[in-house]
Amino acid sequence: MKKVLLFMVLVLSMTCMVFATGSSEPAPAGAAVLAPTEINYWTYQDLHLQYFEKMAGKWNEQNPNRQIKFVGEVLPYEDMHTKLLVSLQAGTGAPDIVDIEIGKYPNFLKGDIQLAPLNDVIDPVRDKFITARLDIYSKNGTNYGMPFHVGAEVMYYNMDILNAAGVDPYAIKTWDDYMKAGLQVRAKTGKPMTTVEVTEQWSFWPLIAMQGSDFVDKDGNVILDNAINIKTLQMLKDMINSGVAIPTPGGFQHSEEYYGFMNDGGAASVWMPMWYMGRFTDYMTDLKGKMLILPMPRFTANGDRSAGMGGTGTSVTMQAKDLQLAKDFLMFAKGSKEANILLWKDLGFDPPRWDVWDDPAMNEPNKFTEFFINDDIFGMLLDIKDEIHSVNIKEKLPGVLDRVKSSVMIQALQQQTKTPAQALKEAADLSR
Repeated sequence: MKKVLLFMVLVLSMTCMVFATGSSEPAPAGAAVLAPTEINYWTYQDLHLQYFEKMAGKWNEQNPNRQIKFVGEVLPYEDMHTKLLVSLQAGTGAPDIVDIEIGKYPNFLKGDIQLAPLNDVIDPVRDKFITARLDIYSKNGTNYGMPFHVGAEVMYYNMDILNAAGVDPYAIKTWDDYMKAGLQVRAKTGKPMTTVEVTEQWSFWPLIAMQGSDFVDKDGNVILDNAINIKTLQMLKDMINSGVAIPTPGGFQHSEEYYGFMNDGGAASVWMPMWYMGRFTDYMTDLKGKMLILPMPRFTANGDRSAGMGGTGTSVTMQAKDLQLAKDFLMFAKGSKEANILLWKDLGFDPPRWDVWDDPAMNEPNKFTEFFINDDIFGMLLDIKDEIHSVNIKEKLPGVLDRVKSSVMIQALQQQTKTPAQALKEAADLSR
């Protein structure tokens, strides 16, 4: 009987040990074994989720005593930002970590800010970052978001079409050159040189930024209807009316209609930020081996050939279950040197830490070097790194962007019911 009782005690002890440690291995003497902390993440982009899931695995490998259970969710763009704003205002229902798109970010920096300050995790390596990209997601010297990339604007050329038209993209130095090449492409192939968005801002915004203009100035004043912006919007209208460009199928260059159109060799080029490389590799796969990436044409002989466009600030909400753990994981996933190299290798993003730009790992083969014709994509980026200037992210920007997307581009470019000057002035007056 004593032997039976002893056996039952041993079995019970081992069972308790298994439940306490999560495995059959005994816990170290005196050590408290904690269950993984769940970290919830919201995003509007599938590729971001895949990246964070990978980084969560790396975190757990390197932090055995601070394990996380990463739970991510992809929501529609507008729905996610609206749901987040409501959850933060209500004080409940928000995720631990969330992606906030650059155009929406000012909405979350008003009043009693419900995003966690990140200065304590950024400060130790602040000097390694492109400062302007940190400033975008900041207010009064406090950082609230971590960037994914620099977002350098570049031109993507379809060499099959250009070769058929007898156009050398390396000879395109200015926008006048680009227009002439576009007319030649149309005459020789019957295809447009490019597409221009009519329900988004990505065709317009980088062009004014390259000229030192913007939608709002550094003090937050609306400058949407200034002379540079009017002239640039008129240039886009002239492109469409001359046949050099057509309105983007689907309205914007993230639509299914556009992906299908471009994948079938619909246009000879498109300008978008570096982060758009992932859209080619994932949604326009038939263009592999056909696309060449080059700097943007200049507006003047010595003008800039790029601008820092777009972005997503990943933030920790004040509702995070373990605030410090969420901040440390976020910094590991987007701010570490290892992460910045992976941002390039996995997503094709131009990383916000400048100290990895000349790392040998940046020249190693990956799916982007295999897809695009360039021998050295990142070498091309290094050539324009001093010409990449960020836009102003201020409180009135979301309202301005909404009007650009919902009225200005449609009225001035698609319907052409108003002149560029009229459309911009009306939107500017409503936004001031």
